[in-house]
Amino acid sequence: MDKLISNKGSTIQSAVPESYILPPERRPGVVPPCKTIPVIDLQGLDQDPADLIQQIIKASQEYGLFQLTNHGVSEELMQDVLVVGKEFFDLPMKEKERFYSEDPYQNCRLKSSVNYDKEKVHFWRDSFRHPCHPLEDYIHEWPQNPARYREVFGSYSIEVRKLGLLLLDLICEGLGLEYGYFGGELSQGLSISINHYPLCPDPSLVLGLPKHGDPYLLTLLNQGHVAGLQVLKDEQWLAVEPLPNAFVVNINYMLQIISNGKLKSADHRVVPSSDAARTTVVTFISPYKDSLIEPAKSLLVNKSSPPLYKSFRFIDFLRPYVTEGTDVEKDPLERFMV
Repeated sequence: MDKLISNKGSTIQSAVPESYILPPERRPGVVPPCKTIPVIDLQGLDQDPADLIQQIIKASQEYGLFQLTNHGVSEELMQDVLVVGKEFFDLPMKEKERFYSEDPYQNCRLKSSVNYDKEKVHFWRDSFRHPCHPLEDYIHEWPQNPARYREVFGSYSIEVRKLGLLLLDLICEGLGLEYGYFGGELSQGLSISINHYPLCPDPSLVLGLPKHGDPYLLTLLNQGHVAGLQVLKDEQWLAVEPLPNAFVVNINYMLQIISNGKLKSADHRVVPSSDAARTTVVTFISPYKDSLIEPAKSLLVNKSSPPLYKSFRFIDFLRPYVTEGTDVEKDPLERFMV
């Protein structure tokens, strides 16, 4: 528990501890807000579905990421999970300690940084993560304090899963895959991570999360009103400005592989703030651990479109993430390229 950055209190208010200071070449620098990140209004599905699908595919090809508005998850629920998530991190240490674990396979796990014991420099983040689907299999393991935790996160996980599956159906249609391609095992997993980035006295020295891509299928981020997310495009970092009640939707590695590189996973990182603490709620849709992952055969129609990736079990891709955390020095796709 003493590893949690949120438990260090006054010791981090005036200066960044040396163990969190990155070498100069890895520090974030100044990244201005970007006005070109695609913003997609899901209400367009009722007016011109073909155009909406094309917007999603284009954004997923060019940025690997887009912001989604009018998505159907209520404003109240979007705000409630952020409030209750912050309430969890504000609890006394004794209330949280039963969830803290060094075991990467523990279902409900509170941890700090990425791989605290192995990394050379720590990252300015604590996280609490747990599985969500099927809800009845996991909700009894979730916190009972804050009192509304199970109610709010249970409702939220159901709504966000419905939204994520809708987006996958639209992506499926945009790629020309058979309807329901991403159903069943390929989208069976659902987990939520509450990320907490305490106020930082000098954000120019640290990162909340290093450059990485997500190893799942699709990420839906509720980032609240405090900026911090940055996405890499054409070797330049772009700051993703928060939009009220919007999701940031991020293409993950498994979707890049299944699309045979037509869609791209977005490398991203997080910078903390010196103005306010930042709490975000991240939802990951993922395949079942033993699912076979490979480029969709219907996309491999001739010699001009050969498979770029080998076939593999999802667990074989995921295992290094579980045991080692995010490796910022390597491209995890290299092992699986043809």
